[in-house]
Parts: sequence; structure tokens; C-alpha cells
Amino acid sequence: MPEVIATIGIAEWFRAALLVSIGFIVAKLASRFFRSVTENKLSTHHRLLGSMLIFYILFLIFFLSGLKQLGFSMSVLLGAAGVLSVAVGFASQTSASNLISGLFLIAEKPFEIGDVLKLDEYTGEVISIDLISIKLRTFDNVMIRVPNETLIKTTFTNLSRFPIRRVDLVIGIAYNEDIEQARQLLLKLASDHQRALEHPEPFCIVTQFNASSVDLQLSVWVLRTELKDAKSELLIAAKNALDEAGIEIPYPHTSLYIGKHTQPLPIVMVNDNVQSKVITQEPDK
Repeated sequence: MPEVIATIGIAEWFRAALLVSIGFIVAKLASRFFRSVTENKLSTHHRLLGSMLIFYILFLIFFLSGLKQLGFSMSVLLGAAGVLSVAVGFASQTSASNLISGLFLIAEKPFEIGDVLKLDEYTGEVISIDLISIKLRTFDNVMIRVPNETLIKTTFTNLSRFPIRRVDLVIGIAYNEDIEQARQLLLKLASDHQRALEHPEPFCIVTQFNASSVDLQLSVWVLRTELKDAKSELLIAAKNALDEAGIEIPYPHTSLYIGKHTQPLPIVMVNDNVQSKVITQEPDK
């Protein structure tokens, strides 16, 4: 091999280097042209993958042409490449699985760059979609790399798929309060809120009788981009409205039952430090 390289003249080296350099420039320009032409026609990650594919194919053609200028036989190179690809395939089965999974994800298109995904304990914005993995940036600015095979096998949630989202607020009222009055009050506050959408319209239902309260669910549809602000503002507005109407939002409390055979528990009030002291008595055995 060194003897073969030594026989190659300077002119052949120059032509090969020139072809490779031109190939790099042409491939770069072609990939940029593809991205600009398809800006409004394809999604961001489809444009990115298409431009990468165009770049590598064109650059490979010019690179092989450069090798031909140096006197290398294309049939020998292609045969060596085939053997090498088989060896690499056996050695990198995980990467091949991720590659195939990436192609399925591209065809299915369940998310795009800029979408917010919830995957197990991670939630973040998609910043990169590659053939092997995707990369998420969490809201505390940490990058998470997720293999494509993991996305195919597990369930994930796309929080940015649709333009509107529903805010569900669970608000508890005391058992002695008028449930219908509280419902109408919450519905009016939701209808008057600036971020609430008219269609679908808000609704308020009773969800359960809790230990310390009757729970109402107020559901309001808002734009996805306003979800966080709308939830905070609606909670504050609901608290203020219930307070103004004199409707109690109860603290959690527990009823203690001793039994009919147990003597009453004596209670002594201590007023010196504005404190209450409870003295318990052991039940009769």
C-alpha cells in the first residue's frame, strides 16, 4: 500500500483534493438550498433530515471521485465497504435498532422540533431530532438524550400537539355551603376571564365528597401558550370570589370518635399565652 501511494503524482493529489473541496462546497450549498425551498412546505425536522441526506450523498460522490483520481478501483472500494458495513451491522445492533426506530418516527411524525414532550419523569422541549436519538431541553435548562428505540417502546405525551388546552381546577367548599351558588359563581368568573375561550365553553361539576370538603372541578379552555398564566390567574380569582361571597374553603380536619364506653376527654383552656392545651385521659379497661 505505501508503494502504491508513493507512485501517485502531485497532480493526482491536487485534483483529488480539489474534487473533495468542491464536493464539500456543492453539498453545503445544495443542503441550504433545500432548506430554503422547503421552508413552508415541510416540518422543521423533515427539512433538517433532508438537508443532511443531500449533503452526505453529494459529498460521498465527490469523495469517491477524488479517490478514483488517485487510482483506487471503485469495485474494490465498494466490496470493502460492503464487508465493512456487515461487520459494523453486527457490532452495532442497538444503533441499527435506533436507526430503524428513527425512520418510523419520521414517517409517523408524532412530534416536531419545538414541541414539549412528557416522557416518564422528564418533561422538556424537543431541540433536535436525529436518526439515532432526540434531545430534550427541560425547563430547568438540562439536556436529555432519548434513544429512538425508547420512544417507540414507551408511551409519551406531546403537550404541544394541539393549539388549545383545558385547565382543570379542583376547588373544595365546606359541606354547609350552597353547592349550586358556588358552581354559578365559578362559572361566571371563568366566563369573564380574559384568557378563557368561549368555545368550548367552561363547565363546573361536582367530583366527590372529600373528607373535609365537597370538591368542584372548574374546567376552562385556553390557548396552549397561555396555559400556565391562566391556571394561576384562575386560582387567585376563584379564591377571591369565594371569599367575597362568604363561601368557605375549608381546611382539612379530622373527626375523632372514641366510643360509647370511653369516658369524655377533659379539655382545659389556657389563656395566658393564647394557647389551648388538651389533656387526655386513659380509657377504662
